[in-house]
Amino acid sequence: QVQLVESGGGLVQAGGFLRLSCAASGSIFSINAMGWYRQAPGKQRELVADITRGGSTKYADAVKGRFTISRDNAKNTVYLQMNSLKPEDTAVYYCKAEVVSVITGDYWGQGTQVTVSS
Repeated sequence: QVQLVESGGGLVQAGGFLRLSCAASGSIFSINAMGWYRQAPGKQRELVADITRGGSTKYADAVKGRFTISRDNAKNTVYLQMNSLKPEDTAVYYCKAEVVSVITGDYWGQGTQVTVSS
């Protein structure tokens, strides 16, 4: 069984910063891509950023230059450093991992709330 646990969300003022972490645990052989998604009230879940095992990254246009995704393969952990936060970044943030395991597939975390006040 594979679990993803996120941490680091919270309430911050506009212009502030937060760092999200997501650690995968369980019967994991390896992890391919890892990523962060977000879902605001009344909106669809959208990709924020993702990173391959080799470190190649991709960002949504809305966060380019403000957010940085990174990972520690030895710890099966992905991070999202969020700077210059805006009220429109308010959402529940989810991590996703493409896990090679007894049951290989995409696994999701439970989500962490990020609220940016103006």
